[in-house]
Amino acid sequence: MGIPFSQVPTWDDRTPIYVISVAAQLAGMHPQTLRQYDRLGLVVPSRASGRGRRYSAYDVARLRYVQHLSQEEGVNLAGIRHILALQSEVEDLRQRVNQLLAEVQRGVGASRRPAASRVFSAGPAGDVIAMGRQQTTTRWIRTQPLELGPR
Repeated sequence: MGIPFSQVPTWDDRTPIYVISVAAQLAGMHPQTLRQYDRLGLVVPSRASGRGRRYSAYDVARLRYVQHLSQEEGVNLAGIRHILALQSEVEDLRQRVNQLLAEVQRGVGASRRPAASRVFSAGPAGDVIAMGRQQTTTRWIRTQPLELGPR
């Protein structure tokens, strides 16, 4: 009968499935070029248990992009490395912004509920004190003038 579709293993575009010869063919390059890019850190594939390179669909797309930058845009390999690093940094920052936005939205939703809201006050030493809704603070009254020091 076979395996039900819900139990069939899935893969995404980062699953390493292509050996170097297939990845090279898909990218329209020579396998030696892929090895060179791996040594330079431009496109670093996963390694199989026998240390063989395994490329994902994402890696193949990245190989094509590196080739485009090199051949059509005239960017040298050092420049390509820098471009890829900056793009990776931008993607990491976008993910972090999205994560922070989600946290803020969860916090805003939580603060609308009276039980979840909190009140804070400053203590005499400048420390922060979490207080209950009905709790009051003690007023600190200065009995002597504040000295600012020499001018």
